[in-house]
Amino acid sequence: LIGFNMGLAILLMMVALYVSTPLDFSSLPGVILISTVFRLALTVATTRLILAEGEAGSIIHTFGDFVISGNIVVGFVIFLVVTMVQFMVLAKGAERVAEVAARFTLDALPGKQMAVDAELRNGHIDANESRRRRAELEKESQLYGAMDGAMKFVKGDSIAGLVVICINMLGGISIGLLSKGMSFGEVLHHYTLLTIGDALISQIPALLLSITAATIVTRVTGTARINLGTEMVSQLTASTRALRLAAGVLVVMGFVPGFPLPVFLMLAAVFAAVSIVKADVLGAGTADAKGGTAAEPKQAAPAKEFPIAFFLAPDLMQAVDQAELQKHIGRVSLLVTA
Repeated sequence: LIGFNMGLAILLMMVALYVSTPLDFSSLPGVILISTVFRLALTVATTRLILAEGEAGSIIHTFGDFVISGNIVVGFVIFLVVTMVQFMVLAKGAERVAEVAARFTLDALPGKQMAVDAELRNGHIDANESRRRRAELEKESQLYGAMDGAMKFVKGDSIAGLVVICINMLGGISIGLLSKGMSFGEVLHHYTLLTIGDALISQIPALLLSITAATIVTRVTGTARINLGTEMVSQLTASTRALRLAAGVLVVMGFVPGFPLPVFLMLAAVFAAVSIVKADVLGAGTADAKGGTAAEPKQAAPAKEFPIAFFLAPDLMQAVDQAELQKHIGRVSLLVTA
């Protein structure tokens, strides 16, 4: 179950990185709730094993021994750092972003729906496309509203981790001294190892879940349906001037006394190479665009014309102002061709 908990958190983070839009992962709020409850139930089970039997399985023992490395203070510091990063940075930041996103999404919903209705009235979209867009808007508002509430579970999970480590530590030391007749040094080392191992095994999946939620609520979706990695790479390498400036700054930093010069030169070379490749790609694309523009007038086909005819009775034609009629016909023609 501990391995499944870790694997599920990794899977959720990978899915969040590779979805094209947040709506493709609309089940995330429910997944956050289920995974949080599952992780808390797992924490209760491991706490019972630690306090009742003094053991919690090979995974927790091995992980705690690896983190502590013979020094209890190191284990406590690592746990506090992981917990503070999750609670103060990821959980609180993602909670605020989800709250603002939910508020603005709900405020913008009537305007977006009216825009869809206007496009339907003007004939730019059909009824099926209108229904699809309305359903997408409704789903988007529900997603951000649910994420606003789901982030409370992530924040509460990090607080529960701090409470559990205190309970395990105090309860384990008391049971070891009073019931098992162990010395204070043995009790402190044994139960600290198990407690920190249990806490980190629980907090690391919670940290990954916080990253997943923060990734979804901070996505800015556009017209292009691409995943986050592709979007980041395309935008970071879009400006060749920025890449060249970054390479130059890295070269200068390499000559600072005490800095490893080969490392900075290697990074500068990578940035410069990406800049050169990107410049070649942009140059080839510009040349193709110019060639296509030059050849376009030769291949342009004449546009089809659809005349508009009005059939009026002779008596009605005499009663209608010809100038006003021509004005209205021209206005209708503009609306149709638009």
